[in-house]
Amino acid sequence: MLISAAPSPNAADNVWVLVSTALVLMMCIPGLFLFYGGLVRGKNVLSIAAQCLALTAMGILMWWAFGYSLVFGRNFSGGLLGHAFGGSEHFGFAGLGLAPDAAYAAGLSSAVFALFQAMFAAITPALIIGAVAERMKFSAVLLFSFLWTILVYYPVAHAVWGATGDFAGIANGASAFKAADFAGGIVVHMTSGWSALLLCVLVGPRVGFGKRAMPPHSMVLCVIGTGLLWAGWYGFNAGSALAADGVALQAFLTTTLGASAATLTWAAVEKLHRGKISVLGLCSGAIAGLATVTNAAGFVTGASALVIGLLAGAVSYWACSVLKPKFGYDDALDTFGVHGVGGTIGALATALLMDGAVNEAGGKLIGNGLLSGQLAAMLLCVVLSLVMTWIIAKIVAATIGLRPTEEAEAQGLDIADHGEEGYNPN
Repeated sequence: MLISAAPSPNAADNVWVLVSTALVLMMCIPGLFLFYGGLVRGKNVLSIAAQCLALTAMGILMWWAFGYSLVFGRNFSGGLLGHAFGGSEHFGFAGLGLAPDAAYAAGLSSAVFALFQAMFAAITPALIIGAVAERMKFSAVLLFSFLWTILVYYPVAHAVWGATGDFAGIANGASAFKAADFAGGIVVHMTSGWSALLLCVLVGPRVGFGKRAMPPHSMVLCVIGTGLLWAGWYGFNAGSALAADGVALQAFLTTTLGASAATLTWAAVEKLHRGKISVLGLCSGAIAGLATVTNAAGFVTGASALVIGLLAGAVSYWACSVLKPKFGYDDALDTFGVHGVGGTIGALATALLMDGAVNEAGGKLIGNGLLSGQLAAMLLCVVLSLVMTWIIAKIVAATIGLRPTEEAEAQGLDIADHGEEGYNPN
């Protein structure tokens, strides 16, 4: 990494984004592990831990080696390669240091920006594992995630956030189509959610799915994970302001309001539908609100965040409790219902509710083809996610296989994949 002293970044911005980087890391380990780990059966809790840990480490190393450059680099501008990726000039974080890259954040060191974005690249494929929990081999998860990160996450992130991306709005005013994604509604939640839907269908349901109950083994762990995810989400959303400023404050507020509204809305709808409010419903509602408001966090007012939260709680509940049983797919931990549906709602709501008074840079997109650009970016995201997920899953199935044997699955992936148990009976 090259360290340069000029021009000087804003110290407060650097500190805030470094703290946010740690908060986003906490979302995956231990936040996502505890949330997902509590929802699976006890014989599979360590498999979730192993997947979260390994995918985080792999995602960070990939990002340092070539991922950052492929998303935020510039020297591939032009041609098919330039539409898919940014460039090769920052492989191994070459050229990054204290000096800011004004195209992304004028007051933030380029190295700090790269480290912050590394956590997004690491956690996104980890979200997918919730859909195929308890029935996909550890080695298959790693290979699938490695290929998926390169072929889905990097191109979508480049298209929406890269300086030369086809849908880059704020970063690139010359784009024919502009899309707005403040903190990853399209890039993170839509990519992982729609990919998760197809992957769980391709992998197939768990042995015994629909024939016997498969309740969560520890709702206590799930609640703790929910709390850590909610806290970490402030780094995810407010940190995406890339500065310690009013936009970060607004993103902090909208994140809080959206999550709170979705939590109570899910509970209210569940009470009307099932007669009781479950703790799982409260946790799911909170995560749905956080995922849905992510796209809009730094672009909308508090009142709009409440509207987004209401939609998140109601529609995500419907997707998980009505749509999933109707079609019978085994999205084990509701990755599609929460992240795919929530991310899609949030992306559309951003284009409709964006307020220039909240974010001056975002306001420049209003009335400038934003809705058409947003819809085009969302369509690209869905098509690329589904097509590449199908191709990658077929490659993994044909090489190392996607699933363990039925005997190994019945025994539990903790023993089958790792030779350990999450809970020692002694």
